[in-house]
Amino acid sequence: MWVIIKKIATLVLIIVFILASIFFLYGCNSFSNKQESYDPIINPSDFTKEINNRYFTLPTGKTFIYEGETDEGIEHMEVVALNEVKVVVEVECRVVLDKVWSNDELIEETRDFYAQDKDGNVWYFGEESKTLEDGVVVSTEGSWEAGVDGAKPGIVMLANLKVGTEYRQEYYKGEAEDMGKVEALSEKVETPYGEFENCLQTKDWTPLEENSDEYKYYSSEVGNLVQEFSIYSKEIISLIEIKTE
Repeated sequence: MWVIIKKIATLVLIIVFILASIFFLYGCNSFSNKQESYDPIINPSDFTKEINNRYFTLPTGKTFIYEGETDEGIEHMEVVALNEVKVVVEVECRVVLDKVWSNDELIEETRDFYAQDKDGNVWYFGEESKTLEDGVVVSTEGSWEAGVDGAKPGIVMLANLKVGTEYRQEYYKGEAEDMGKVEALSEKVETPYGEFENCLQTKDWTPLEENSDEYKYYSSEVGNLVQEFSIYSKEIISLIEIKTE
């Protein structure tokens, strides 16, 4: 009797293993197909380099300054829209300079390329990223440009926001695959620059890295990011100042 029960139990385990393997392979193939099927239609006449989305506004010369404490020390970040245009896949993009300091040492300098479509969605067309040590560029990892080596643009800020909506922010297979999701539309956020209500909360992550999830908060009062919170490290980077040249 026990021999029969053991044989049945073994058979059940084998069946469960086979079914689990099938579902796993199906899930991987579905995910792969979903990635490969991502192919946004880009019509240059639908875009403008003037970006005025209420949560993501980039007027030339306005500098957004952020600061926070990390495991490495004090991180300081400055983001400014330059009076400069970069043409990517025939679309005129606004160039935005993003600099990051750690303990007063410049460690990263990035030029991002954005354009807004006729519906108000802000698209991300690529970046030129530099990592520095002692003032010397040691890496350009993370750089990508739509139309080059299979890279495709993504949406960094939606025009029509609905809680639960997920969107691809960029796509360069194996290098840049950031995703975003609308989490909330009425969050209250306190920063050194001020308190903000009815903020947009997004969750950003990349399938290329473990524990990469972070929340970002945007306020229509300033038209940009006001706080960034890493879910796993608990690090917070907050808006501290806005300068206008």
